[in-house]
Amino acid sequence: MAVESSVSGSELTVKVSGKFDFSCHQDFRATYEDLTEKPNKYTIDLAETSYLDSSALGMLLLLRDYAGGDNAKVTISGASADIKKILSISNFEQLFEIK
Repeated sequence: MAVESSVSGSELTVKVSGKFDFSCHQDFRATYEDLTEKPNKYTIDLAETSYLDSSALGMLLLLRDYAGGDNAKVTISGASADIKKILSISNFEQLFEIK
């Protein structure tokens, strides 16, 4: 498991590699809570994510709330077919832009 982040202008990109589960919780939160300026747009790159569980779904919801709730611009990108299926079953396409 690895969580990396980068800021480009007013966009934060968070890349999760390996398993996205509760063991990522503190690292994932730190990527957006420890910034000096709050980004306008967030991208969660799951291209190298092999596994996602319910705690990861909760972390994504916490990020969405932090980013502004219904007004948040949060995109989930690069998810595998299996992870997209989990996101779809959880109705996340109504809360996030999924690419």
